[in-house]
Amino acid sequence: MEMLSLEQELAKNAYPGRGIVIGRSKDGAKAVTAYFIMGRSVNSRNRIFVSEGEGIRTQAYDPSKLEDPSLIIYAPVRVLSHMTIVTNGDQTDTVYDGMEKGMTFEQSLRSREFEPDGPNYTPRISGILNVKDGNFDYAMSILKSNNKNPESCNRYTFAYENPAAGEGHFIHTYMHDGNPLPSFEGEPKLVEISGDIDAFTDKVWNNLNEENKVSLFVRYLDIATGKYETRIINKNK
Repeated sequence: MEMLSLEQELAKNAYPGRGIVIGRSKDGAKAVTAYFIMGRSVNSRNRIFVSEGEGIRTQAYDPSKLEDPSLIIYAPVRVLSHMTIVTNGDQTDTVYDGMEKGMTFEQSLRSREFEPDGPNYTPRISGILNVKDGNFDYAMSILKSNNKNPESCNRYTFAYENPAAGEGHFIHTYMHDGNPLPSFEGEPKLVEISGDIDAFTDKVWNNLNEENKVSLFVRYLDIATGKYETRIINKNK
């Protein structure tokens, strides 16, 4: 698979929707993840990321403008022991609860499907980073309708063992802008991971469409120690 430039993938797409990046830093020492949200409606754009425990939660920037919270207010990131869960919806809690009971990442998501927001039927994208005893692996999932058929859910899981330094994968909800929005197709894109946490954060944020971007979360986890650094950027300040 050809390695793509994450900056170019973001810059050329005005509306990838919500996106997850997971990979390994160039020096091999850090597990890296990023999650961003974008919005076209006033309701979607009226959000910020806030810290909650070891993870984050979305909340309304202006509560008076909040309309329907059902698909926009959730915890995108939660930490269970040595595992960091990153998703684009409340399935974060589903994965957390399932894995806490001994289920696998994939098994935990069996009870969920794409979002009920026809005609888009937005895919649910999820990722999990496993950093333990100096080792790192990760997995990504997408639950999507079968060509906008709400009666059929297609489930895909991609697992990456011992990821190479400087490499990561990028998955997002929409191929590009449109009405209805076209769901992501194919396997997660192979992208280059470079720079320290601040350089990487700037790279992602600065290449997201200025009008549509809303918030960004980035975390670098030290694979040897499990300690981490986090950056959060909100367009609404």
